[in-house]
Amino acid sequence: MRILKNHPLLKLLNSYLIDSPQPSNISYLWNFGSLLGLCLGIQIVTGVTLAMHYTPSVLEAFNSVEHIMRDVNNGWLIRYLHANTASAFFFLVYLHIGRGLYYGSYKSPRTLTWGIGTVILIVMMATAFLGYVLPYGQMSLWGATVITNLMSAIPWIGQDIVEFIWGGLYTDEPQYGDVLFFALHFLLPFVLAALALMHLIAMHDTVGSSNPLGISGNYDRLPFAPYFLFKDLITIFIFFIVLSVFVFFMPNALGDSENYVMANPMQTPPAIVPEWYLLPFYAILRSIPNKLLGVIAMFASILALMVMPLTDLSKLRGVQFRPLSKVAFYVFVANFLILMQIGAKHVETPFIEFGQISTVLYFAHFFVIVPVVSLIENSLVELAIKK
Repeated sequence: MRILKNHPLLKLLNSYLIDSPQPSNISYLWNFGSLLGLCLGIQIVTGVTLAMHYTPSVLEAFNSVEHIMRDVNNGWLIRYLHANTASAFFFLVYLHIGRGLYYGSYKSPRTLTWGIGTVILIVMMATAFLGYVLPYGQMSLWGATVITNLMSAIPWIGQDIVEFIWGGLYTDEPQYGDVLFFALHFLLPFVLAALALMHLIAMHDTVGSSNPLGISGNYDRLPFAPYFLFKDLITIFIFFIVLSVFVFFMPNALGDSENYVMANPMQTPPAIVPEWYLLPFYAILRSIPNKLLGVIAMFASILALMVMPLTDLSKLRGVQFRPLSKVAFYVFVANFLILMQIGAKHVETPFIEFGQISTVLYFAHFFVIVPVVSLIENSLVELAIKK
């Protein structure tokens, strides 16, 4: 296998997938990266296949999706794979971020990796929204109307941007920005692939993976193949089983039935909600009465991840040996799930008040709770050492 070490391209592949030294004690929680790469691959392949039969037009978009489902050989399978893998993608990326927050993967020298990961999350959300618009069902039209209208909150030029995106004064006009949405939805996954590669390079070319103990992994490392390669294959096998259950037995469980109704600009759905994976941020948007402040809060809720390397003042990496921080982490996770529930509810009492409380708690975690708790724990550690 000398060619793997001598060939200029295969040498790069070998250094990442075969000889890459990994800490020997990393658990299955470190397998989310490979699963996310698999999801991205599935999305690109199925997305390109769907694009061959899709028509980006107000008049034909809905019918072209029905054509894919009913007339194209195995079109239903490709579409259900694409839709359900999108949900799996976000489920796994939230677990991946949660693992990073728990084990302190954002701390130096992995700060660049964390920053690129946050950018990947933002691009993922944009791509998912653009894809949700394309079938031109009821929820697609009204979801696009609500989200694109957020641009009107930008002072002076907001309304002009909205009309440029729509291609006219209304989202249901023949020159509707469906072509723009389709073009961006087609291109952004390739941007995601480039960002994922940058994410991988930023991690492997600094100190590599972190580990559950939060200490240097240089003392005991193993090559990626065969040890971690087969470990990844186990979770990939489980992933395909779970994905198959959704695709073949309950393909629409995570979707909205309103999207099987052709878009009607004269009839508003009872509740306009995005896909489940965007609900927490939608809840933050709705919890603030002012449109501009709501939009700023929604984007700030994602960018807040960027401040973790600055606000976590602990001398230890991760929360596994810090009981107060561990409690704060689980409270944050519970609050995130509450926001997800509130995002799907009608804007009425008591959900408005719960949403506002949860929003305050969400931002407090990053800017108040994490620094205060880490300082308290640092002081307790110093007291214990002095004794």
